[in-house]
Amino acid sequence: MSPRWTSDPNVRRGRSVVYNLHAHLVFVTKYRRGAFTDPMLTRCETIMAEVCDKFGATLTEFNGEADHVHLLIHYPPTVQLSTLVNSLKGVSARRLRQEFPEHIRKYLWCNHFWSPSNFVASAGGAPLSIIAEYITNQKRPDSQGRPRTENDRNTDQLPPGPERPGFRR
Repeated sequence: MSPRWTSDPNVRRGRSVVYNLHAHLVFVTKYRRGAFTDPMLTRCETIMAEVCDKFGATLTEFNGEADHVHLLIHYPPTVQLSTLVNSLKGVSARRLRQEFPEHIRKYLWCNHFWSPSNFVASAGGAPLSIIAEYITNQKRPDSQGRPRTENDRNTDQLPPGPERPGFRR
């Protein structure tokens, strides 16, 4: 390590590469049905962390609401995000359907779980701490699938933008 560089745990090194790649992913359930409960989100986080580990990526943050999940992933440059996304959605849908069949059948049918679309953003415009805070502050449902009340969570769910305080260019 060069004496000019301070050690940063987010900067990873490979044989011929130094990288710090983060992506913010959002997956929505099919038809935006509110299928998630707190135990399902906890299990989904475990499943997605295992999938990320197999790709050499790290699931840094995870949270969600009744109809969608947010992920913050730290991944190597050898990983194609489209392949990682397909694997995350496929494995999680299959395992959640196996482990929570009766509950999921109430909301989703025909072996569908995730919407075919997704949101992916490279994390770098806003500080990672702001994105992580935004993901942490999602309105996670309780064990019966009801969203938590406004008193349970901070109501300001939007990350800072150019017109909001805390935004840095």
